[in-house]
Amino acid sequence: MRRSPVLDDGRPVTAHGDWQGRLRLFGYAGRPGTGVRERLVPPFPGPSTRWGELIRLGPDGAYRAARIMDWLGPVLVALLAGVIRFRRLGQPRGLVFDETYYAKDAWALLRLGYEGTWPDRKITDPQILADPQVIPLSDTGAFVAHPPTGKWVIALGEWMFGLTPFGWRFMTALLGTLSVLMLCRVGRRLFRSTALGCLAGALMALDGLHVVMSRSALLDLVVMFFVLAAFGCLLLDRDRSRARLAAALPVDADGRARPDRVTAGRAGTGPRPWRLAAGVFLGLAASTKWNGLYFLAFFVVLTLLWDVGSRRVAGAERPYRAVLRRDLGWSVLSLVPVAVVTYLLTWTGWFRSDGGYGRHWADGRGGAWSWIPAPLRSLWHYEYGVYRFNVGLHSWHRYESNPWSWLVLGRPVLFDYRSPKAGQDGCHAATECSQAVLALGTPLLWWSACCALVYLLFRWALRRDWRAGAVLCAVAAGYLPWFLYQDRTVFSFYAVVFVPYLCLAVAMTLGALLGPPGADDRRRTLGAVAAGGLVLLIAWNFVYLWPVYTGRTIPVGDWRARMWFETWI
Repeated sequence: MRRSPVLDDGRPVTAHGDWQGRLRLFGYAGRPGTGVRERLVPPFPGPSTRWGELIRLGPDGAYRAARIMDWLGPVLVALLAGVIRFRRLGQPRGLVFDETYYAKDAWALLRLGYEGTWPDRKITDPQILADPQVIPLSDTGAFVAHPPTGKWVIALGEWMFGLTPFGWRFMTALLGTLSVLMLCRVGRRLFRSTALGCLAGALMALDGLHVVMSRSALLDLVVMFFVLAAFGCLLLDRDRSRARLAAALPVDADGRARPDRVTAGRAGTGPRPWRLAAGVFLGLAASTKWNGLYFLAFFVVLTLLWDVGSRRVAGAERPYRAVLRRDLGWSVLSLVPVAVVTYLLTWTGWFRSDGGYGRHWADGRGGAWSWIPAPLRSLWHYEYGVYRFNVGLHSWHRYESNPWSWLVLGRPVLFDYRSPKAGQDGCHAATECSQAVLALGTPLLWWSACCALVYLLFRWALRRDWRAGAVLCAVAAGYLPWFLYQDRTVFSFYAVVFVPYLCLAVAMTLGALLGPPGADDRRRTLGAVAAGGLVLLIAWNFVYLWPVYTGRTIPVGDWRARMWFETWI
């Protein structure tokens, strides 16, 4: 016989009453005295005026300074990231790794509206770097393995600065810098703490993989930027929709909102423009590289679970049924169709052309699908060929790696390596020097993130912490799908798409290390020393490896000293 659930004091949970007890069954354990409105939309803590008072700004000045820090802190962290990413951005002077494809395809999009054909890279690359420059672009459409958005982004930099190393890297450096600013603000909204948000941003500013990808004209950092923007939009949508739900709840005589099963089950949440914006950003991510589609799928599920949680907190007895009735349709429509339309719009240059690869494949063809416009059928045929190419890519590469090794940095990718002799290119060694660009995450940050992910699993599974669930969902969307392609040629730098969420995981763990609200001074001091010590070690680790992130000239012995494992060479 099934027993009725009971509370800690032995009282039964009734079908229509004891809202707090029903929440406790699902792991919700809020602070005593917290009302439903505060549970739905936890307020941001008031700005701390401690530092302003220490420098004698006065109460009003200290308050204004604290409010300014909500934005000034993230901006300062972003400025640090920008200096790191833009300093000597034109070095190395050449097309490193896959820049030889994307920088040239971006230039073709700028000139033709579609990817044209280039001669062999051994001929083309020196001509592009020569003075005077030669650009041997043909208007014959070329088959390419990725959609156009990321290359259009790179093309913006080339439009401003020309087909030069600085030009084709400018936009990724800019997006890398802006992503740090975004992460600071995302972390602030997620944790309700400006300090933890800025900490997450600072960690990403000092991540070696993020720096290398920001200084290279590859597509993966562009995917990261659009996905992070979508994640931030969904957080804003979550807060706005829960605030509307809280406003719809009835209030007691003292003005406090109370849970209500009828309102929670039937109330709408109004227009959701931030969810529509998230759909646009996810469409842009997918139209840069197809792994953006996995984020779309994961985030649809995530937002629906957020809606279930909000209706449960508001008092709904059957929150899943309420979401199916009130939220599911609009949630899916706000994300999936919007993303699809955005994806198609990014192909406008190809649609408007006559020379794009496969552009007229469907012209004059009949069949069961002839009712679909010929340009769309041509695009489908083209994309099917791209799909077959991508899943069938099994050629061996020296720096390929299995996803199992990515989190522990088992096999980073060497983007560029040169060996100047003594007296050349700033080499002051007795024999020869090294100039390397290694796509390697800051080791102490990534290894700390591995521990942080375990902590977040605990917080999500056993404490029902939605923040931990959100971060884990984003990591899973960027990481787990690659395990489906065990035989495909894949590289560890694909992991840059979930670097922001690793930094959020570490920031959340360090926040817990500082101690819960109300902890005594001794607990706070010990936590601050431990957290601060780890952050300083991560910063030292980044500075130590800086030369191999940026192609700086160092003696070959110093380069070897930084290769801690044979698999890094």
